[in-house]
Amino acid sequence: MQRTLSVVNLTAIRENALKVKSLAGKSKFFAVVKADAYGHGAERVARHIEDVADGFCVALIEEGISLRVAGITKQILVLTPPLDGYDVSRARAYNLTVTVNSVGCARLAGGTPCHIKVNTGMNRLGCNTDELPDVLRALPSESVEGVYSHLFAPQDEAASFNQLKIFERAVRLVKTFKPNACAHLSASGGILRGGKFLFDGVRCGILLYGYNPSGFDFGVTPALKVYARRTQTAEFIGGGAGYAYASKNYKRLSAYRCGYADGFKRTVALGENNLCMDAFVSERDDDMLCVFGNADDYARRCGTISYEALTDVTRRSEIIYER
Repeated sequence: MQRTLSVVNLTAIRENALKVKSLAGKSKFFAVVKADAYGHGAERVARHIEDVADGFCVALIEEGISLRVAGITKQILVLTPPLDGYDVSRARAYNLTVTVNSVGCARLAGGTPCHIKVNTGMNRLGCNTDELPDVLRALPSESVEGVYSHLFAPQDEAASFNQLKIFERAVRLVKTFKPNACAHLSASGGILRGGKFLFDGVRCGILLYGYNPSGFDFGVTPALKVYARRTQTAEFIGGGAGYAYASKNYKRLSAYRCGYADGFKRTVALGENNLCMDAFVSERDDDMLCVFGNADDYARRCGTISYEALTDVTRRSEIIYER
């Protein structure tokens, strides 16, 4: 096998889900499996925790369709609003719940089951609260199944409570229009804040895969490891170690089949201070070498965050699952 090997511990993901769900109390538990479940394989992850989750969140219509084809029957909320009629028709065909973020989007959705996204301060997606009455008037009441927002800087208590107040006003308005609409504000950071931030539902993303959002520390277990296979071990003849000049006189060097085209950062060495597109060299001579064991550690070396690292490193990988 020439591809890298990713080992995903489904038991860890399930245990993480159960631990976080216990924090959420009576709130509905939506598992976020967008971006191929943060690189862990959305269909397999969703099937393994479907009995734990009340529903799933994805970013794209295509991701929702893939879950339906894989046999997932619970609610699937698409977090990106539909951009044209083709998106809406596919959402209807596969029984997906769309996000509505404006009057124009409400008219485009045309009665498709939806959750209204409200901007409480992230300024990324969502209607502002002064636009919310017009959005509600543009929607058939039977199509409105929920209202939600997303906290920016959830580690900042003051910023979080300011956003909470805005969302509470939006929820009161939506529930006047549709009393049983499911309100949800919190992703992983908000879940760990708990209390008033829980509402009717929560969305669990990074915690599911074993990592904490910035500023929080909750005991979850990382679920992914990535391995590279050795392709050659040979006597060192001088010159370079990969593309770079050799830093010392090695006795032997091994080549491993993993590079920056597999989602690893070219500037962060996996072997002897180098990383090529498809390989790296190392003094090690193991048949398989673990190149990714902890997303936080790797992300720190790369100057990024665990989310980006996780979604990158399984790009050209064969994924196997263990329980």
